Amino acid sequence: MSDTALAIGAHVPQEDPIAEAVARQTSVVQFFLGQPQSYKGPVVAYAGGAAALRAAAEAAGVALYVHAPYIVNVATTNNRIRIPSRKLLQQHMDAAAEIGARGLIVHGGHVDKGVDPAVGFDNWRKAIEATDLKIPLLLENTAGGDNAMARHLDRIAGVWDAISAAQGAEQVGFCLDTCHAWAGGIELDTAVDKILAITGRIDLVHANDSRDGYNSGADRHTNFGAGHIDQAGFVDIVRAAGAPVICETPGGAAEHVADFAWMLERLSAR
Repeated sequence: MSDTALAIGAHVPQEDPIAEAVARQTSVVQFFLGQPQSYKGPVVAYAGGAAALRAAAEAAGVALYVHAPYIVNVATTNNRIRIPSRKLLQQHMDAAAEIGARGLIVHGGHVDKGVDPAVGFDNWRKAIEATDLKIPLLLENTAGGDNAMARHLDRIAGVWDAISAAQGAEQVGFCLDTCHAWAGGIELDTAVDKILAITGRIDLVHANDSRDGYNSGADRHTNFGAGHIDQAGFVDIVRAAGAPVICETPGGAAEHVADFAWMLERLSAR
């Protein structure tokens, strides 16, 4: 991937993602559809609804990505969480497809303490088979939790092996979050190679610096160059992944533009 071909955008407010993209001079944005901590179904806040947003994005040449609610946990053995999570995942998949999104990003979830991780892996397989994947579903690595499905490489491999056995697996991709990898204890200099060895693909990068130290388990993002991640390593992982980039860093358009410039300057200098 040439540096000039790198698409770098940001997570933005959902009311008018196209205006947010224009304000950041980017062609790629990510946003929620509804509330990230609620089991209520998705809501398209854009004036005119889903059809209008899809048309506006196509006209503006803006690629849309949707982040599923954080509370989705299809791995758990708790029926009162797993079953509503599956329903919510399908609802967001349907809504994301309706607006023409390029992908729906979802966290790996977790099992309860003492539960065999293999049960969580198989619950992921069942969830993929139970979901009508109208657009790519992008599994994202996460930062914390000893029982997480997508924090450590061995757990990611377990989930991926289970998903690979599911009907519909070809519609599942991977989103690599740099802050989550760092805080989760994945060494960044080999992260891309090791993820590709497991998944064969990286479809999206969440580029975020980390407010906390390596293997801290803390999911706290900060702006590029302002955190604990080695700057050269941060740039290298973005380059090596070769995928569109979304920054989920603090601030609005001005701060995001500064983050874009920080990254692009270093990509072009090496």
